[in-house]
Formats: sequence, structure tokens, C-alpha cells
Amino acid sequence: MQDLPFHHNEVLFGHDSTPALIAIEIEGLDKIRIFYRRGDQTLTETAPFRPFLLLEDGTWLKDWRGKAELESLAGAGVFKCLAYFQNLRELEEAKTYLQKKSGKNPSAPEAPYLYINDPVHQYLLLSGRTLFLGMTFGDLKRLQIDIETYCQPGFEFPNPARDSDRITAIALADSTGWERLISGRELDEAEMLREMAREIQRRDPDVIEGHNLFRFDLEYIEARAKKEGVKLNLGRDGSLLKSHPSRMQIAERTITYRKYEIFGRHIMDTWILAQHYDIAARELAGYGLKEIARHFGIASADRTYIPGDKTSWYFDHEPETLFRYSLDDVRETRALSELLSPSYFVQTQIFPYSYQNVALRGNATKIDALFFREHLFRRQSIPRPEEGREVAGGFTDVELQGVAHRVLHCDVTSLYPSIMLVYGYFPKRDELGIFPGLLRDLRDFRIKAKELARQAETKEAGIYFSALQSTFKILINSFYGYLGFPMGHFNDFAAANLVTAKGRELIQSAVAWLKQRGATVIEVDTDGIYFVPPEEVRTESDEEELIRALGDRLPRGIELELDGRYPAMFSYKMKNYALLDQKGRLLIKGSGLRSRGLELFQRQWLEEMMMMLLQGRKEKIPALYQRYLEDLEQHRMDISLLMKTETLQDSLESYQLKVNTKKRNPAALYEIALRSERPYQPGDQISYYVTGKGAKVKINENCKLAAHWDAKNPDENVEHYTAKLKELYEKFRPFIE
Repeated sequence: MQDLPFHHNEVLFGHDSTPALIAIEIEGLDKIRIFYRRGDQTLTETAPFRPFLLLEDGTWLKDWRGKAELESLAGAGVFKCLAYFQNLRELEEAKTYLQKKSGKNPSAPEAPYLYINDPVHQYLLLSGRTLFLGMTFGDLKRLQIDIETYCQPGFEFPNPARDSDRITAIALADSTGWERLISGRELDEAEMLREMAREIQRRDPDVIEGHNLFRFDLEYIEARAKKEGVKLNLGRDGSLLKSHPSRMQIAERTITYRKYEIFGRHIMDTWILAQHYDIAARELAGYGLKEIARHFGIASADRTYIPGDKTSWYFDHEPETLFRYSLDDVRETRALSELLSPSYFVQTQIFPYSYQNVALRGNATKIDALFFREHLFRRQSIPRPEEGREVAGGFTDVELQGVAHRVLHCDVTSLYPSIMLVYGYFPKRDELGIFPGLLRDLRDFRIKAKELARQAETKEAGIYFSALQSTFKILINSFYGYLGFPMGHFNDFAAANLVTAKGRELIQSAVAWLKQRGATVIEVDTDGIYFVPPEEVRTESDEEELIRALGDRLPRGIELELDGRYPAMFSYKMKNYALLDQKGRLLIKGSGLRSRGLELFQRQWLEEMMMMLLQGRKEKIPALYQRYLEDLEQHRMDISLLMKTETLQDSLESYQLKVNTKKRNPAALYEIALRSERPYQPGDQISYYVTGKGAKVKINENCKLAAHWDAKNPDENVEHYTAKLKELYEKFRPFIE
């Protein structure tokens, strides 16, 4: 696949096309360790490494006692001097000197120097190399891991700090189909961990995959290994598993986690990939492995399921069932990775980051790295990011609330990039003209990649070209976001505002044209237009002709796509709606309709109610409502439908201090933990339900552990839960009655 036109675009794929590089690591202070594939063999070599930073001008290092080689950069950018150092120690000393001399730390907006703290990223930026060139996703050696753990009786969730809560099973699998279950019935925990490390060295994977690896499995493995005195020599050089606290931004949420690193290997967490997927798709009900596997249809028919709170019981009484369950987890992780990872594989061929970091970095950050790399290659100066300011959004509107039938969705997600190309709205500080050239190339490449995906004669080729076109689409649609990216060195907020202003004008004209033709517009947002076509538009070819006619009204070069047909849609409020697709599936989008703050019984009622609304059976909704009320009143609901699960963030001592000093209100889960004789710690999860009488009880004074609920003597607060259901019903009453 190396001879495709895409790969000859050096702005996109880098200026050094060395194939089959699979990992790059820093070795010592002045060397790079390169792992590469030759046939079936994984080989390694070292190369010299000179770290660098950028300066406004070389005089900043005039009085520094260390050695630096200075090179002037052309152009009008602020950072006009490239300073090379003999090793990483000298780079750190220079950074400390500059920080002291300027009074600015590296992240300060006005710092006179530009410091990159990832040496591998530095090497890839300067060398023009990227990983995986000439390879397919199937060439990667991928190993999946999942652990099962014990939970001390009286607690709901395992905690590695408790002596009793050992690892009971370690399931391993890889992309060749090999599988291994390391049993806690046969080995003690220390020997299980040693055997896991031995298997990883024997299988020698390029990538280690797991679901919630960073926030559960690896944290647990690391903590138990420390407790058992086991060294986790997982690196390709025999080095230890390393970790440090980190955080990442996914849409509007900041996720804190421990970032793990293994020398010569990449770690991919499918839990994080699922979060990225759902930013655009907005269709996952939750991010648990089982939920996602069912959503994508990758769960096998004979898959073993075990309730999460029963894994300890199964280890004690039916260990073989637990072991089958754990192996099914790694099989589903492998299948999920095969769906979600190929796009990141392709991105790793493009961006100057490791495979692991490509999945953890935002799209605007990655695009910035492309411009950065090209400017360094041409020895062109780098501008300072423009100070952030407000960018007006796109045109959004809800014109119809309630149920509509025969709904079409017109995709305008590529509208902004098209506007940029048609009207020339590009960053003013892009002196080399990289932005428009790359955007045009990406658009052309995507069309070609879609064609190649359709024509692919092998499964591997199909996966690769589908991932390629998907990656090109993500990049194309991220170019607008980059204009308003506060940390982008070539950002341009004025250009971003011009783009959105033109976008609002064009979308409003499209909406007006649809209305003139007799269409009923339901909702307009930055993703597109939901509408009911005119009465005379009956067939799929009629619908496509309508979209073509609408596209003809727009300026040349700006295209719309018909990307969704839905038998019914329930529009609630802006960006909150439910769709019935052509396969009869319910898709709920928006936090107002699928809030994770709702208890499970509320979510189930909401889904059943929505399905009835969309299928034209709303007369049955009052009976559904009455059935749920009766189930609550007659104690027919299992506690799993009523309970809330929350995580202790503070220690109990810290919580008590904050409550006593009026810095926070009392909370149910902490009060339960305080009443318990068990030593709860931060990170422990607690599932609880509301007790007492009356809808307005103080929950922190009327709550119990879900594990203490007795089906024979139920004591849940019926009035509290019926009030919650009534409140939900009232919210939707105008659409039901």
C-alpha cells in the first residue's frame, strides 16, 4: 500500500518514509531506541538524539554556561531560533535557566521560549518519521488483558489496598487467536503476576489492549504487585511498568486517570476509544464493555455473563464459570479494538506521536503538530498562539417539538471546511500556505479512499481504506476547530468567526429553501438539518434528488449529504431527541433524555415510553406508567433498578472536616461509609437506596447499602421513588396526552 498517492504527501505523512517502525523510545540521555519489523521479526537499533527548544532569539542563551547549537529560522513567527542540546540533561538545565531568567514557566503565554516535554514527540517532529508506514492494522501484534478480583464480604467493590481483595483470574488473548487463563485457584497472586509478565515477554506484543485498562486493570495490577513484592518487567528491554497521574479532555468532560507506559509497547484502552467514538455518534447508553459489545453486535451468542457483585462467589463456588466470563471479556475487547482502533492506527502513520498518544491527544493538538513539523522541516519560524476570544457558534434552532414521521437528516458536518476553501478563510499567520493545500488534499484523498474501500478485494485492504477515509474525514472536520483552538500556534479567531458567520447564512438559506418546497424543519444544529420532506417526495431517489437540488442552491464547492432516514423522531429540545431507525432500533441523543443521573428504573421507563411514542402507540403510555407505579408500590422492582452507585472522592476524615466547617453538605454515600464498620477508602464505590417514609426525606439520613436490601422485607422509600417517576412523567405529559 506504500505506493498510494496519499503516502507521497510529505506534509501529511512526514518527510522520512522509513517503513515498519513500530515503537520509538528514549534510551539514556542522548539516544533513541527504534523498534521495527522485518518480516515476522521485531528488530531494534539505536540512533543519536539531539533534543531542542525554540527561542524568540538566541540572545536568551548568551550568558548560559552550557552548550547549545543555535540555528536561525526564516519568516515572521515569534520563535525565530532553534536551539539544539547535546542531551536531555542539558535541555532541562537550559529550560530551568530560561525559566529563571524570563520569570516565565514553559506554559506561560508570554514565555520567550517554547519547550516540548515529550522527547519522542521531539524526535518525530525533527526527523519527519512516523510509525507503521507500509503496514496494515493486521500487522500489529496485539495482546488483550482482563483481570477478575475478589471483594471482601460486606463491601460492594474490590479495592487493591485491602489484603483480601486479590486478583483471582488474569485472562490473556492476542490477535493470532491464542488465549490463556491464569487461574487464582492454581497459583497464588504473586505467581499469577509473574506468569502474566512472562507471557507478555513470550508473546512480545506491540500493543497491549484492555477495557478500562488505565482506570482499573493496570492500577489494580500495579497496586497488588507492589503489595506482593513482584516486579512487573513488561518492557521490551525488561524495564518496569511505569505510571504517572494524567488527565485528558473528551468533549466537555475532563477525565483524570493514571497514564501507564511500557518501554517498546503501546497501551490502548478501548474504554477511552469508546468515549471518543461517542462524541460524534452520541448513541452509547454507557461505556461498560458488555453494553458496548451488545451495541455493536460483537457479543457472542454463548457469552458467559456474571453479575458484577457475584464474581467472588463464582471464584469460591464455580471458578470455571468465572474463567469463561473473563476469557469472553478479552475476546470482546479484541473485537471492539478491531472496530475502533484502525483509525488511530492510520493517524499514527500521519502524526508525530506514538500510537498510544495519538489516542490520548485532541484533534486540534494533532493538527498543530502537522504544521509544527512542516515548519521545522522548512526551517520556518513558529508563531505564538493568539490569545483566546469568543467565537460565535453555528445556527441552531428547534422548530418542532414532539413526534415527526418519515424524517431525513441532511449532513452539514463538512460545511465549515468547504466554506474555508470556497471563501479563503485561512489562518493569516500561515505564511507557507500549508493550511489550504492540506485541506484540499485531504478532501481529494478522502474521495479516493472511499472509492478504494468499496473496491477492496481483501478484508485487510477494506479495513485499511475505511479507516483511512474515516481519518481523513475527522481531520477535515477538525480544521475549523483548529482556528479557534487556544493553544494552536496558527490559530485565527477572526477567521473562525468569518467561517461561522458564513455557515449561519448558508444554513438559514437552506432551511428557507426547504420550507418553500413544503418541507417541515424539525431541528437545525452544527451537525445538520432534521426535516420531514414535502408530501410529493416519496421514494429514496426522490429524497436524493431533493438534496441534490438543495445542494445546487449553495455556492459551488459546498456539498450536503443525505446521511440518515428515520421512520420517526421525537424532538424534545435543542440537541435532545430520540430516533427510530430503519431496523426498529431506538437511538436517544442528548443529556436531557439519557442523563446518567437517572436511576435505572427511570431510564427503562423512558426508553419504553419513547418507543411507544415513536411507534404511534402513545395511548398505551398511561398504562405503562401505571404498571411502573404499581411495581413500585407492590415492591416488585429489584433493588438494582432503584439504587445509585457513586464513588468516594474524599477520605472520610476529609469529608467530616468539610461538613463540620460548612464547606460541603452531607452526602448519602459518605454517611453510609461512616456508619459502616468497614474501612472505606477514596476510590471505593458504594451502591445505596433511599429508605424512610415520604417523598421529601433527607436522603443522607435515610439511606442503606444496596447489598443490605432484603427482597422478603423490602424497605425502600416507595413515596420517594414514585415521586421521581411522576416528575419524569410530568416532564413528558404534553407529548403523551
